[in-house]
Amino acid sequence: MRFRAIIIVFLIFASCDKLNLPEVEENSADIVAIVNTSKLFRKDIEQILPQNISSSDSAIFVTNYINDWAINQILLEKSQNNISQQELDNIRELVNDYQSSLLINNYKKKLILQRLDTIILEDEIETFYEASKENFKLNEELVKVKYLHFEDNIISKNDFIKLFKSQDIEDTEDLARRQLSFKSFDFNDSIWQPVDNIMLKLPFTKEELLKKTKFTSKQDSIDLYLVTINDVLLRNEIAPLSYVKPKIKQIILHKRKIELIKKIEQILLNDAVKNNNFKKY
Repeated sequence: MRFRAIIIVFLIFASCDKLNLPEVEENSADIVAIVNTSKLFRKDIEQILPQNISSSDSAIFVTNYINDWAINQILLEKSQNNISQQELDNIRELVNDYQSSLLINNYKKKLILQRLDTIILEDEIETFYEASKENFKLNEELVKVKYLHFEDNIISKNDFIKLFKSQDIEDTEDLARRQLSFKSFDFNDSIWQPVDNIMLKLPFTKEELLKKTKFTSKQDSIDLYLVTINDVLLRNEIAPLSYVKPKIKQIILHKRKIELIKKIEQILLNDAVKNNNFKKY
């Protein structure tokens, strides 16, 4: 059904005088379109035609594809006829360089996957952090926060407030078991979070969230918001290890990759010299 649409589109396209397409030989049934000496075959479209596409959508898709192909062929021919030999040589050199880079980088990636040690011990992370603390100054404010958001007219409102204010872990666990009653919540106030992220979830100002407080609340016409700010870190203060640990892991892995590639390159160079495949004059 799809290729019936393709043939229809081809006939429409072939009738267009703008491209001055030559007549297609009767035995060239697999050709869909021709621009001068360039040919677009049925199998080319067969490979890119989406599955489960309707006949009408198929006709539109094929029309657009053939038109794009024709325009590209025309532009390519025009560009080839309007380029100097020096420009052509420069382009070929760029293509060769790009191909070489792709092949080399692909080979390096395979070597890295095979040989890179990705296990990073906590001691290594801590040592790196202690030696580079000044490089981990914050460019944003962080808070350790606990919050709870639910409808103000909820039946268990007072119980929720009491449990939220409690410092007892069992009361927090009790709240967590009732999470289906809440619109949003976070009871883990031991992790650092950007204050800007919290502001997206709660109707508090930055000034309000940057004040340590055992309990504060805010109410609108529908909902009630409960918040506890356990700790605060301001801009330009040293970021805590727990917050920058993922970044440190990335830095350590990146350094390992660079060192591994340098080592492999030196081994390859030495082997080439040893086997007389590389000589300097």
